[in-house]
Amino acid sequence: MIRLRRIIWSAALIAAPALASNITVSVHDFSDLDGWSQDQHDQALGAFVETCPDLKSADWQPLCAIAQHTDDAKTFFQAFFKPVMIRDGDDAKFTGYFEPEMTVSRVRTAKYAYPIYRVPPELPKSGVWYSRAELENRGILRNRGLEIAWASDPVDVLFLQIQGSGRLRFTDGHSQRIGYGGGNGHQYRSVGQEMIRRGLLGKHQASAASIKKWVRANPERGRGLLQHNPSFVFFRELNVPETKGPLGAMNRSLTTKRTVAIDPEYVPLGAPVWIETQGAKPLRRLMIAQDTGSVIKGAQRADIFMGSGAAAGKEASKIKDAGSLFVLLPVKRALSLLDQNDP
Repeated sequence: MIRLRRIIWSAALIAAPALASNITVSVHDFSDLDGWSQDQHDQALGAFVETCPDLKSADWQPLCAIAQHTDDAKTFFQAFFKPVMIRDGDDAKFTGYFEPEMTVSRVRTAKYAYPIYRVPPELPKSGVWYSRAELENRGILRNRGLEIAWASDPVDVLFLQIQGSGRLRFTDGHSQRIGYGGGNGHQYRSVGQEMIRRGLLGKHQASAASIKKWVRANPERGRGLLQHNPSFVFFRELNVPETKGPLGAMNRSLTTKRTVAIDPEYVPLGAPVWIETQGAKPLRRLMIAQDTGSVIKGAQRADIFMGSGAAAGKEASKIKDAGSLFVLLPVKRALSLLDQNDP
């Protein structure tokens, strides 16, 4: 294992800044990956081809061209990549995410009374803006025509914002994909953890369903509880076919159970990633780093995209696992790490 004090990912779509001195990097063989030979590598290759044209560096473009014409996915990855493990001192943590589907109305009614907003024109491009409580209590967004749709439950809107994208099913039969349009710059704070802290839920009871049930039973207190999370997300309408996944950070469709959200400080967006999770349903799978998330921070932190709808959401909520993550880097780039030791 080589300890590196300074690594710059020139292979990344956007180069990450130099990493801290506690980073350790080790270059591995594919024989070190548990379950590698049993995976369906062609599925990962399909996801890789979806976004690899956006990897503009000289390390990646030739590989992308080859990937688009290969008929042997496993041999392709083994020939042109090396598995690299990056650690920053924190234990590995895997979670899951999904694309929510919600029934909504185009107009406000007694049932559909909770707005889903598009980006206001005055939202700053960076920095901190009004908090969730300020936006809601002061009516800053109200009656300005910013509503994309109206939902029937405020907890559904909160979780839509946490996921960052969704599929809206309008009561008139039409549907609309929406994606992240911008945020107010505040850090996300967990409502479920706050409910546990206040003694409103037990340690293992915090779920979307239990939060929704409590807020429905306590609407006034529930409003203040949801405002514990000061982060607020705005959306944009997307023209994405029904048969494709939602758009991720690379502005390309995500692939169910083959897309992973990572921290681009450590893993280049678009790179193949091998994950080994523990837990009740261990995963050994080649995925593609096509997305990011505001709470996905760290070299061994990843969020697995589980698909769309309630069933995918139920699967995603169960993933809270330890394990290991390897990023697959082009061979030349991976081996060059051995020359960057800075004792």
